[in-house]
Amino acid sequence: MTTSKHAFNDQDRSVVYRAIAERRDMRHFLTTPVDEAVLLRLLNAAHQAPSVGLIQPWRIIRISDRLLRSKIKDLVEDERIKTAEALNERRDEFMRLKVEGIDHCGELLVVSLMDEREQHVFGRRTLPEMDLASVACAIQNMWLAARAEGLGMGWVSLFDPQKLADLLTIPDGAKPIAILCLGHVDAFYSAPMLELESWRKPDSLDGILFENSWGQIN
Repeated sequence: MTTSKHAFNDQDRSVVYRAIAERRDMRHFLTTPVDEAVLLRLLNAAHQAPSVGLIQPWRIIRISDRLLRSKIKDLVEDERIKTAEALNERRDEFMRLKVEGIDHCGELLVVSLMDEREQHVFGRRTLPEMDLASVACAIQNMWLAARAEGLGMGWVSLFDPQKLADLLTIPDGAKPIAILCLGHVDAFYSAPMLELESWRKPDSLDGILFENSWGQIN
């Protein structure tokens, strides 16, 4: 096996893969505050993410007002009920799931796409959704860094984007895509929570990896 001269050493490399393997979408939090220096490191990790055309299309709103946090939770609860109704026969099963930790997490962040993105065509002329992919990279950076810091994070997507935008005075053209619950946890889930709750089993790598054409397996 040929190892790149730019590779991390074995210990550092294993830490990277460990953070990836042990990252979890958390829903259960302790109310312990997040240290400001740690939060800043996580935000810097997000801001170092790759982005199409280097436009860095993420905008992050830190929610420190408890009343505002409560209003955001109400928006999530409203969408949770509507999602349950749309699931038909899995309604009751879904309603038993814990889908957010807004009440207890140490920090609540809302991540939004920037406004005036239409002027940026580098890498987006045929794939305008690459701005969303860029923001997802920023969130993943924060997620992995949070795991390395021993903090849990959960991505909540159960909300009406326009209602959340109105609540947070997000301008026209911008769009909130994530409510992030961040904080200390009693323990990390041993596997993805939805797998533990028997909601869905993850796909295997063999089932999604093709060679040369769609559906072709080596």
